[in-house]
Amino acid sequence: MSDGPTITLITGGCRSGKSRRALEIASSHPNRFFIATAQPCDDEMRARIALHRSERGPAFETIEAPLDLASALATIRDPGAVAVIDCLTIWLGNLLHHGRLTKNSCAEIDDLLEALRRPPCHVVLVTNEVGLGIVPESALGRSFRDRAGWLNQNVAGLAHHVILMVAGLPITIKDERHAP
Repeated sequence: MSDGPTITLITGGCRSGKSRRALEIASSHPNRFFIATAQPCDDEMRARIALHRSERGPAFETIEAPLDLASALATIRDPGAVAVIDCLTIWLGNLLHHGRLTKNSCAEIDDLLEALRRPPCHVVLVTNEVGLGIVPESALGRSFRDRAGWLNQNVAGLAHHVILMVAGLPITIKDERHAP
């Protein structure tokens, strides 16, 4: 294995500690980026975004990327830096909302997976594990759940580390190299 940048995927349920763990992993790097996928579409989401910004403080340079994660990642030119991407599930919802997901393809997903094959820096991705609950009632909900599962599988396949968060506790699922 090379000594290049590592990829860590952190998954789990809502409020399981995924984002907090991602920030902890990133804290060992002096040059930190936070690639935010959330869009401030209402007051509640604006409050969530503000809370996340205050939790990570000024130690992170924030890059807003609700749709094009590959391009946002490409702007980072320091291989020793770390980029936290939070979160893939929100990003997938954005792609769906903006009509970017077709039945069989999505250029933005393909571009992200390609970027992760040769990441420009250490990358920590946060995602939700949505397949552990009940089967969604609607076709749209089932399609979203399936796409999220496939995206998570593809990213996990590229990742050096995969961590499942349960009740604030990290469970290592995959560990190919020492943590970044």
